[in-house]
Amino acid sequence: MPGSRYEWLIGTRYVLSTQRRGFLSFISVVSVGGLAVGVAVLIVVLSVMNGFERELRSRILSVTAHATLMGLNGAIDDWRPAQERAQRLPGVLAAVPYVEAQAMLSRGSQLGSTLIRGVDPQQERRAVGLAQRIQDGALATLTAGSYGIILGDALAEQLGARRGDELILIAPQGSMTPAGLVPRMRRVQVAGVFHSGMYEYDSALALMNIDDVRRIYRLGDAVSGLRLALADPFAAPRIVRDLALQLGGGYFVSDWTRAHASFFQSIKLTKSMLFVILLLLVAVAAFNIVATLVMVVKEKQSDIAILRTLGAAPGNVLLTFAIQGMLVGMIGTVLGAALGWLISWRLEALLHGLERLLHTQFLDARVYFMSDLPAYVELRDVLNVTVVAFLLCAVATLYPAWRASLLRPAEGLRHE
Repeated sequence: MPGSRYEWLIGTRYVLSTQRRGFLSFISVVSVGGLAVGVAVLIVVLSVMNGFERELRSRILSVTAHATLMGLNGAIDDWRPAQERAQRLPGVLAAVPYVEAQAMLSRGSQLGSTLIRGVDPQQERRAVGLAQRIQDGALATLTAGSYGIILGDALAEQLGARRGDELILIAPQGSMTPAGLVPRMRRVQVAGVFHSGMYEYDSALALMNIDDVRRIYRLGDAVSGLRLALADPFAAPRIVRDLALQLGGGYFVSDWTRAHASFFQSIKLTKSMLFVILLLLVAVAAFNIVATLVMVVKEKQSDIAILRTLGAAPGNVLLTFAIQGMLVGMIGTVLGAALGWLISWRLEALLHGLERLLHTQFLDARVYFMSDLPAYVELRDVLNVTVVAFLLCAVATLYPAWRASLLRPAEGLRHE
């Protein structure tokens, strides 16, 4: 066949047919299927880790600020100049004051510990998205002097409280009386319930008006600090540090990446380990191609001998079988990538359907911080998986193709 690449023609023909029937050979189907499953599993797992990280970041930023500026002694007395300076910084969308203090909430015989966060309802909307996660009630109802409180839904369930119920807030500070030290208490009314999607906050966070909290804890005009909302959350470490330096120091700074560093580091480490471990599954599937090509070489000995007799060089024979193995690898990799993307796209719906079918819950928010299993496919992960899988397949084809190139024509035609 002068002027044509017969290696490609013969290699593709060996993939698509056997000597007896024009269907995919069984051994090729097994190799393609095993490789596709391995690639799909790896993409789905990486997508789940990506989705978990994105969802965790989104929910954290809905209840916490991008960065915080706090006083070294736990309070900032003259905080308004710092707020004005912060709002003038490039990239700062809002700088709002807040007060945080520990407390106990009581409703009858039910008790629950909580972190009371005093906020200004009008300014708070510009800082975080928690106002949009209030299911019953509204942030605007937290007016000064009303002593209203908005609870996380898990905390409200623990106390058996609903909107309109009255609770007793017990502050850790006490007042001296003739009977001794008596804890400071205040009757508050449930003004609403929020659901952030993170059990850590839903079970231990309550919102009140900042003026009411300052009265209960006798803070005067002081605040615990300033919470910053930024155009780029990933710039939080740099911006809050620059702000503290511009104010002359004497502040404690933090940001969402530092406060929850352990979460994201563990996710990154887990993702890397899972990639390596599950890559072994892809490697096993890829090296099935070795068995496939060995059997094909055994079956095609007479064909190889005829090609050699007609003038094919060992390199041409090697390329013929390498093309066959790489085609099997490419088909399996592409099918696996498509299958993995499809499963990842519908994974949450599949999980909920399986939970309804089995009448169970696979993810407990008290353990995993969320009850959903989000998945997000990143193009970089798909490319990494497909490239590595294809390279493994290419390496797996070398030995059988090399053995085929060493076959002598006389040995191939001995039994013909």
